[in-house]
Amino acid sequence: MNRLSLAFVGLMLVSGRGIAQRPAADAAAKKPDPPPVQPTAEDLRKLQVKTDELGAMVRELGKKRVNDDLVADVAVYEKAGRWLIEFPDEFFTQDGINHAMAVLDTGLERARQLLGGQSPWLGGQRRTHGYRSALDGSIQPYGVMLPVGYDASKPARLYVWMHGRAKNLTEAEFLHSFPKKNPAKPPVAEFGQIQLEVYGRWNGAGYHFAGEADVFEALAAVQKRYNIDPKRILLRGFSMGGEGAWHIALHHPDRWAAAEIGAGTWSKRGYTTGYPPHQQATLTIWENIPDWALNAFNLPLAGHDGENDGAQLESSIKAREQLAKEGFPSEGADKYSMIAKGTRSIFLMSKDTGHGTSPLVRERLDAFLKEHGDRGLVSPGRIRFVTYTTRYNRNHWVTVDALDKHYERADVDADRSEDGARYKITTHNVARLTLREMDRARQIEIDGREVRVKAAPVVALEKSGAGWRPARKLVGLHKVHGLSGPIEDAFLEPFLLVRPTGKPWNEAVNQQVLRTLARFDRLYARFLRAHPRVVDDTEVTAADFKKYNVVLFGDPGSNRWIPRVLGKLPVRWTRDAVSLGGQTLPASEHFPALVYPSPLGPGRYVVLNTGLTIEDRGYRGDYGMPQLGDFALLKVKPGEDVAETAHAGLFSETWR
Repeated sequence: MNRLSLAFVGLMLVSGRGIAQRPAADAAAKKPDPPPVQPTAEDLRKLQVKTDELGAMVRELGKKRVNDDLVADVAVYEKAGRWLIEFPDEFFTQDGINHAMAVLDTGLERARQLLGGQSPWLGGQRRTHGYRSALDGSIQPYGVMLPVGYDASKPARLYVWMHGRAKNLTEAEFLHSFPKKNPAKPPVAEFGQIQLEVYGRWNGAGYHFAGEADVFEALAAVQKRYNIDPKRILLRGFSMGGEGAWHIALHHPDRWAAAEIGAGTWSKRGYTTGYPPHQQATLTIWENIPDWALNAFNLPLAGHDGENDGAQLESSIKAREQLAKEGFPSEGADKYSMIAKGTRSIFLMSKDTGHGTSPLVRERLDAFLKEHGDRGLVSPGRIRFVTYTTRYNRNHWVTVDALDKHYERADVDADRSEDGARYKITTHNVARLTLREMDRARQIEIDGREVRVKAAPVVALEKSGAGWRPARKLVGLHKVHGLSGPIEDAFLEPFLLVRPTGKPWNEAVNQQVLRTLARFDRLYARFLRAHPRVVDDTEVTAADFKKYNVVLFGDPGSNRWIPRVLGKLPVRWTRDAVSLGGQTLPASEHFPALVYPSPLGPGRYVVLNTGLTIEDRGYRGDYGMPQLGDFALLKVKPGEDVAETAHAGLFSETWR
């Protein structure tokens, strides 16, 4: 450990309350929130006029073939207006109405400037931008704060900031408030970093699903527009943002030079039994986050909480306890300052503090960020990695390409010599591996047996009955990265919903799937801030199946694409009966929902009759539990948006 680290750990907390307490949350616990302020008819008329005017200007910019990024910087203001028109209950306060009008005026000013060939908003320290999401085609906002004396010719370190839950943080409030924050009082010490503030799709599902995609899409947008040092990107989050940061840091440990995670929510549901097996299994991905703590071995991580923050403390405690089980116990003078021995991860507690951070802990976090930002990403000589799914399967030079069994713990301990010639690897529940940076490899010992390979930039290995060997081409269907299930996995990459237009075999089924489609569109729009792409089955092309995960709604009579894939899916569907997962039920009131590798688009999914399978409250909460796994037979519930689950389950590693 270097001198800075020793000094950092040696600092002691002083008595005193933290700088960010929890008055709003405490007050909310005592009395319910007041009803939102309803805009008047005149307010809505003005909003509509401004939004329509701005929309016309955005379309004109599109015709002029203006730079797409600059158009997105304007279109995001129109989007803010459109969503408030669609969901007027989100104004919340009179200030919200006033801010929305001001935001639209800013958008109109930007549009006029861009039509004149100017983009003055690209100056200044605090800048608001937009990007077009590949996930669902929507426009999403993000903010960028530049350091004093920013020099675009020099690569800068980047802090990625994930905000906490804020009820009124609509697109309009985000665009209004971000530029007004005082640049003279930055939230963290300045070390020449740019800070990206992601929107995270508002509060929807707590940085899961589209919220997770937003972090990486906004990051890509900033890397495209600013000179970012790819080895010096650090992740930060607090409260709901801390919950999201646990998820994103531990699932993607090689993306960050370090991670600072404060007061992240911890769900006990992941450690509760009694759920059906297909639901219990998927909890290992999104809810059992402390079980992924071993990935902090290669990721410097600073977990911090307020001493009086109740259950919010538990995420750091559980992560620290899991690291101890992995062989990295925490040590320190007291509970306020601990380091996980054998790693570069620290755990701090702000004394006498609620939902916030004390000045001294903030000072220590800043020092932590500087130390690891200065150091940057370094390819480690030893990798410790754990996963439960091939969706999250990479750590530096190790990629887990296939598991013996999904949703059970898989881990890799890979150690290489200093000269990169010799490798000693042990695995558990891993069927295929890809190793990079292998140009000087001469000897590989894996699970106690030596494997002869030729030095090359990339070496792929597979496990057979006799042990490990150089990998052959993977033949047939297997659960791999991007094709691992459950159904929710299809909505982490660009997707397209296909509406039926033909004559259904069973009208009751057709009406149920149309209600399912409408519900998904409605909830996704409100809580994940986009209307998904929806097209009629008559408009879909073969190219769409190569570009998107395609979601087909209907039955073999109503959706022309279902008969084209049905023979290559593990479901039998006639006018009379539907069979799936060993169950056969009447087709008059039952239909299949599933995710499966697409027969029409290599590397893509085809999905039948469902969007995200989470409950309504899952869109509003910190995590939505998948209800169906990989597949289900659903029973019509007349007049209801959600069908009854008659049977559900998970496919095998070979999609059987």
